[in-house]
Amino acid sequence: MLFSDKYKEIKSNTTGIYKEKGSKFIAYAFPVYSKDEVKEKLEEVKKLEHSARHHCYAYILHPDKSAQRANDDGEPSSTAGKPILGQILSNDLTNILIVVVRYFGGVKLGAPGLIRSYKTAASDAITNATIITKTIKEHYEVSFKYPQMNDIMRLVKEFDLEVVNTDFRIDCKLIFAAQKSKADSIVETFKKNYELAIKKII
Repeated sequence: MLFSDKYKEIKSNTTGIYKEKGSKFIAYAFPVYSKDEVKEKLEEVKKLEHSARHHCYAYILHPDKSAQRANDDGEPSSTAGKPILGQILSNDLTNILIVVVRYFGGVKLGAPGLIRSYKTAASDAITNATIITKTIKEHYEVSFKYPQMNDIMRLVKEFDLEVVNTDFRIDCKLIFAAQKSKADSIVETFKKNYELAIKKII
């Protein structure tokens, strides 16, 4: 599998809804970036929908999707959290939490009905979201003498680099962000052409 330095997120909070045999499923989708933020948003939904019977959820964090979890919150195993997670994965999203709350309508739906309901509610929330694509970037600090300024800025423009910070006093410094997949070749160009002191920073 080839490495990709692009990933997709939802731009802002959204909701979705699905009704099945009197039961109502309301989905809340949030952009999140940590497990602490997941907990905060989950508590927000529980307070808002305190009378709901179930608050099922799934989330994925980080550009490499390395943190994933699904929770059925009392529903039969794999009938709620897993279908929600499946929608996140099928839409290739990360840094997202989806909570689906259920209000029981008096008729049991069975496992297939629950899976369909949680899946559809989550899907509706994603459909209502604006999806944005982001790029993983690495940051570098380059040090140079003032007479080299024009050459450095030409390279910044040529590679379409994001300038994060500058210090143009006696010893000039510039911090730039480069797309991860192109960073090595950009750094080599800086070093090869101008023998500059350049280092990767966090």
